[in-house]
Amino acid sequence: MNFNEFRPGLKARVAHLSLAAASAAALLTSGVAVVTAMPAQAAIARDVAQALKLRLPKTPIDALDCTTFAPWCEVVSGESLFYIDEAARYLFVGRLYDLEERRDVTAARLLELNPDLLAAGAARAAGRAETHSPEARTAPAKTMVDLSGLPKDGAVLWGNRRGPRLVVFSDFQCGYCQRLTGELEAAAVLVEERPISIFGASSRRMSEGVLCAKDKAKALHAAYAGRAPSAPANCDVGEALDTNEAFARANGFAGTPVIVRASDGAVLHGYRDAATLRKFANAKPGGRK
Repeated sequence: MNFNEFRPGLKARVAHLSLAAASAAALLTSGVAVVTAMPAQAAIARDVAQALKLRLPKTPIDALDCTTFAPWCEVVSGESLFYIDEAARYLFVGRLYDLEERRDVTAARLLELNPDLLAAGAARAAGRAETHSPEARTAPAKTMVDLSGLPKDGAVLWGNRRGPRLVVFSDFQCGYCQRLTGELEAAAVLVEERPISIFGASSRRMSEGVLCAKDKAKALHAAYAGRAPSAPANCDVGEALDTNEAFARANGFAGTPVIVRASDGAVLHGYRDAATLRKFANAKPGGRK
């Protein structure tokens, strides 16, 4: 997005756009993909597209969706994403969160637009979409790590007990981590999941409840569904969780999920589909894929 088009003095996060005379002119004809579901929304999309063409002529508009997040329209410009209201007056540049599903919908869309974001360190490339712990400074991200010092009581084992083992660092409030569980199951791997608290104190409490549960695997999937058990007063897994988080910081795990091949410590940053996970897990030690 060409932010130089905004007038000096306006903040990049919220910019005011005045809409010229209402127009039902045709949608942008330069290959713009428009998502609409009803005639009224199609009219809104036409007006918004025309306003963007008039007010931001140097910003390429590749896709426009005025249905999914109404009354906001999602605008795709190259690898950037921003939102504009249906009246085409306010433009919003930032993160959009779904509080019911506890996920960053902007980050999810950015990943769809450019799957390599997480592979290259999405926490940086996508505006630190999955990093919510500013006080926790991390080292540069590593592509190989040594898992030998991690405690057994800081992990949950689940999945295919006969499959190759992948160690997954996750946060139970991370949307990508929740999606990843289905892909890990489809990949038929043994998962050693190690929770870290990217989303702060609430994530820490969820992690404690899971690690203290009698059936940890069941509790893990319940946590992803928003039903994490509470930790009993006589259960203390603080040291194990502290070790997980210290390990993550030391190895540059700035976001979640992070996937480590147990056979040699090779690292993948971010969400992957089942086929990629299977190939990664079954690669010979020292092979990246």
